[in-house]
Amino acid sequence: MGKAVNHMHKIILFVFILLLSSCDTEIIENIGRNISWDTRQAKQSDYEGFRSRSTYLPIYSHIYSENGKSFNLTVTISVRNVSAGETLYLTRADYYNTDGKLVKKYLTHPICVKPLETIEFLIDETDSKGGSGANFIFDWAKEKEKNPPLFEAVMISTNSQQGLSFTSRGIPLEP
Repeated sequence: MGKAVNHMHKIILFVFILLLSSCDTEIIENIGRNISWDTRQAKQSDYEGFRSRSTYLPIYSHIYSENGKSFNLTVTISVRNVSAGETLYLTRADYYNTDGKLVKKYLTHPICVKPLETIEFLIDETDSKGGSGANFIFDWAKEKEKNPPLFEAVMISTNSQQGLSFTSRGIPLEP
């Protein structure tokens, strides 16, 4: 139990440091790294004929306490290419609110994610447009079926005396 609590504290500290070092924009991409999406632009011909799939990732812009008070959360989304040899092509990253309405399209063009690379998206704690049932849909393509990408979200709040954090993982959507 002590190791798990210590590990969780390290994760919270890491995410908090990332948040402090980021610029003040509505949504920050590639936290702590200055990578331009334009340099990652992919053409459909780059992944034509590859296996295409979709992944659903639940996130929470806020959660409720037992008295109905809501706590806003900062959300860090990680898209991890777990393949050591294949490039991942991300063709869609769409953010939806609790009602299933599109909040934002993150990509204007497909991008590539190098082997073992992670790209990140951030939803600021003050952005509550998603609600308690927010989610992302990611479309992606890879040449081989093994080692699908990993989609994770870390939600945290460090307001007042209460600190909380939890994670969620993406689930594949059937074609």
